[in-house]
Amino acid sequence: MLTAMAVSTLGGIAVTAMTKKAAASRSSNSTKSRLIKIDAKPAPIAIDTAKTAVIVVDMENDFGSKGGMFDLAGIDISMIQKAVGPTAKVLAAARNANIKIVYLKMGFHPDLSDLGAPDSVSRMRHLQRMHVGKTVQAPDGSASRILIRDTWGTDIVPQLKPQAEDVVMYKTRFSGFYQTDLDNVLKTLGIKHLIFTGCTTSVCVDSTIRDAMFRDYQPVLLADCTGEPIGNGLSRSNHEATLLTIEVLLGWVSSSDEFIKALGAA
Repeated sequence: MLTAMAVSTLGGIAVTAMTKKAAASRSSNSTKSRLIKIDAKPAPIAIDTAKTAVIVVDMENDFGSKGGMFDLAGIDISMIQKAVGPTAKVLAAARNANIKIVYLKMGFHPDLSDLGAPDSVSRMRHLQRMHVGKTVQAPDGSASRILIRDTWGTDIVPQLKPQAEDVVMYKTRFSGFYQTDLDNVLKTLGIKHLIFTGCTTSVCVDSTIRDAMFRDYQPVLLADCTGEPIGNGLSRSNHEATLLTIEVLLGWVSSSDEFIKALGAA
């Protein structure tokens, strides 16, 4: 639901180093052009795995784990947790195919200096509704602070833990492209196709997909690898409405099975 990016896990300088490291990793993997066709809506899409990255949006403890921000606020996280299993399979298949994986993590500086101006919607809603910055006890007994960088809450859920060759970035707004180095990293890696997973469907995932489309990337959302608490109990959920918008205007919608099947068939 709350999704955005700062500059990187360690700051602006580290992003540059991370970008070079990511590019070197891609080169050392000798990733070859490999065309695959993914069955999707509104139509199948052909992608080159050498120009593809899997984007994992905000699959962190504060959104998807018991004891995290959403759970403490009384928000149903079952649909987010349901997306973890399919996402884990997608990441395993992507790594096996030498496809780059990029994690986006919502997280703010301890002094909340990057939360927004005093009268900004970002600051007001995060403080009033989500109590960002509040000190809480994590399920493992350690002290944590809601949506603060480098705490238990902003760690990726254990089942989807990043590996050394993955790119990990912080963000401070819903879109992963807002005031981050994501676009530069993707361009440095020669990426054109983006396979989206993560949460939540109609907020951070949608925002990042829109910005990707505006920048002429080709976004493909895997519907079973995302979830949305807002409107979950309605006859037509925000999740379903977002899938339709993406299918019609912003990109493509597919599933984990179709993506993995396409990789295996190539």
